[in-house]
Amino acid sequence: MGIHIDEKKFKSLLEGKLSRHFGKSIKDASNEQFYVACSFILRDILMENWAKTGKNIQDNELKQVYYLSMEFLIGKSLHNNINNLGLNDVFSNVFSEIGVSLDDIMAIERDAGLGNGGLGRLAACYMDSLTALGYPGMGFSILYEYGIFKQKIIDGMQVELPDNWLETGSVWTVPRIEETQEVRFEGKVDSYMENGELKFTHHDYYTVLAVPNDMLISGYPGDNVNTLRLWSAKSTKTIDMQLFSRGEYAKSMEQKAMSEVISKVLYPEDNHYEGKSLRLKQQYFFVSATIQSIVKKHKAQYGTMSNFADKAVIHINDTHPTLAIPELMRILIDEEGFGWDESWRIVSNCMAYTNHTIMAEALERWTISMFKHLLPRIYMIVEEINRRFCEDLWNVFPEDREKIGRLAIIANDEIRMANLCIATCYSVNGVSALHSDILKNLVFSDYNHMFPTKFTNVTNGIAHRRWLCQSNPELTKLLDELIGEGFRSDANELTKLLKFADDANVLKRLAEIKRHNKERFVKHLGTDVTINPDSIFDVQSKRLHEYKRQLLNVLHILYEYHMLLDNPNMDFTPKTYFFGAKSAAGYAMAKNIIRLINSVASEINSNAVVNDKLKVFFVEDYNVSMAEVMIPAAEISEQISIAGKEASGTGNMKFMLNGALTIGTLDGANVEICESVGEENIYIFGLKAHEVENIVKAGNYSPLEYYHNNPKLRRVIDHIRDGIGVGILRNAYPEIVNSLLFRDQYMLLADFDSYCNAHDRIYKEYNDKSLFNRKSLINIANAGRFAADRSISEYADNIWHIKKVNNK
Repeated sequence: MGIHIDEKKFKSLLEGKLSRHFGKSIKDASNEQFYVACSFILRDILMENWAKTGKNIQDNELKQVYYLSMEFLIGKSLHNNINNLGLNDVFSNVFSEIGVSLDDIMAIERDAGLGNGGLGRLAACYMDSLTALGYPGMGFSILYEYGIFKQKIIDGMQVELPDNWLETGSVWTVPRIEETQEVRFEGKVDSYMENGELKFTHHDYYTVLAVPNDMLISGYPGDNVNTLRLWSAKSTKTIDMQLFSRGEYAKSMEQKAMSEVISKVLYPEDNHYEGKSLRLKQQYFFVSATIQSIVKKHKAQYGTMSNFADKAVIHINDTHPTLAIPELMRILIDEEGFGWDESWRIVSNCMAYTNHTIMAEALERWTISMFKHLLPRIYMIVEEINRRFCEDLWNVFPEDREKIGRLAIIANDEIRMANLCIATCYSVNGVSALHSDILKNLVFSDYNHMFPTKFTNVTNGIAHRRWLCQSNPELTKLLDELIGEGFRSDANELTKLLKFADDANVLKRLAEIKRHNKERFVKHLGTDVTINPDSIFDVQSKRLHEYKRQLLNVLHILYEYHMLLDNPNMDFTPKTYFFGAKSAAGYAMAKNIIRLINSVASEINSNAVVNDKLKVFFVEDYNVSMAEVMIPAAEISEQISIAGKEASGTGNMKFMLNGALTIGTLDGANVEICESVGEENIYIFGLKAHEVENIVKAGNYSPLEYYHNNPKLRRVIDHIRDGIGVGILRNAYPEIVNSLLFRDQYMLLADFDSYCNAHDRIYKEYNDKSLFNRKSLINIANAGRFAADRSISEYADNIWHIKKVNNK
């Protein structure tokens, strides 16, 4: 590691930071001041190693990956950096000596509001692994001032509040004012001939300044440090003094506010023109600043853009950063003087794209009128890319106008981001074996025919050091004792645990650790409702979306509730269900499902007949920090999306790593988890992806038949229709019932019986503690396959073709 710090050295540094920044000593400093002082100490260490990493990359002229993502859900930085730098004991011992709780200090930091769900968490995991493995990489996103939102549950309903995470998170960002970029919107574009070449000028535009703020990303064991660059939007104008002098105070600040709103909130609601326009502005602002920054850095070192594709790969994480493609074309043509063909050669050899969804609504499309108005020069470039691409399509699919229209980048008054990525990028990958197969053979089958070597797979992975070593210290300590510490650097070494699968003492210790984690989670929740730590902890935590089928979970809970009402003395293993989820602000059905969950919880938890056997909790404002406590406590992991819709999932991997058993469909990475642990160590149910596809093609799915032919299902649905809950939380849900009975797009009713049967198997096996704990151990031991280190190594070797930094 770059700097060795023992307890004496750390205490001296702590005293110095407190004195210089706050005029305080260790004896009279507050926890907030300790937090800032610790953050600055760690940042100093990271800065030294960051400088070494950057110098080695530059001196050795290493090819770098630039990872563009609208989300980086990094959670809290203090604990993560302490862990990655190997300073846990040093920090703990010093604060114990001075009588201050390190846990209380770490609790001051708020989760960085830079993401929503799996996409952002994956990007954060990948930055961790890039750095830990020593690969040269840099992440780019937006410094969202208020994040996604802070979720508050009021009368059972989700209410969105601003999340001012920068109050504690700004200590981790380093402003780079000198590298501010200008981003241009609107205006007009003129063309003219000069020396026989067509030239373009953009005028009458307005400018927004993009100010970079760098977060230093540590990786275990701390030798290498990479950068996550976050752009904040600043206006070129502060105030219109003439308007202000006339008393028009709000209007005098209007231009500043409209410019800076770009970096206020992640994913503004887009069910109106202004919201759609703001999202497009965000995406172009982000990629324009990023590409300009990358180009300037490259030219400063090499003096030319001709070798750019040999020294840089720009990775587009989902479709949000797609405009990086025409933006780089713009810079090469308009500013660097390259012709179209040479510019296209560079761009098409340096861009790679990861697709994260087959959901039509997530494959972004923009109306031509709005796009052309906001980004006139970029539209011209996309239009030319489309014209040339359509010529290629005509050659491959002659006379097939319907297919060409479907595959074109621009058609039917819309611009399609996924099509632009596929037409341009040299690599397109899915994120699980099943997902990649669906992309190649169904969703993008015609593109796969055109570009048979372009499509590939890299199954997602998780930062196992964070989700095991940091989140589950007691289990980590047991693993250190049983198999050594090698798994921290090589997650595949977890397979050494398999030799203890029949060791009764080890299985007993695993059960004790799980019990302690359950108690820790209950304490962390701080709820007034009694939670039985001996009950089965069944957890579904993920973004609220209909295809993820939280509603199927609710239907089954009500089925169990009815069984207990009918027979309170039945043999029933106590069970506690936990939900953690945020809905998009404008997603009415998802928000209604959240309200339903809370209604169900209120009725069940207040019913004395059943509440010693069945409980339901909706965990408010679920985030990374809550996940770090919830996941180690989970015994059952709900991964129940309809087969064929979940690209991969990463929550399934985190739960598995911490010993939870999966109940799930053969969807996303569940397929590979099943292959890894064996069918006997996972609870698989439901229709398979090809069966779902066949039903959809046949067009004869009838949810009403399931309702009429299944009395237990009919009783559940009728209960929801007639009203459920107590007090102010009692509500009827006709919209949900109508959706189930007359649409049921995600086939909940078709999978209901199979899902109930899978839960029955869980009950039978859970009470055989030795059997259940053995299954848990087997899941932990086989989780190494799903480490982000493996994913990043595959990207580095097979897609990016980058080499490691030697920073030791």
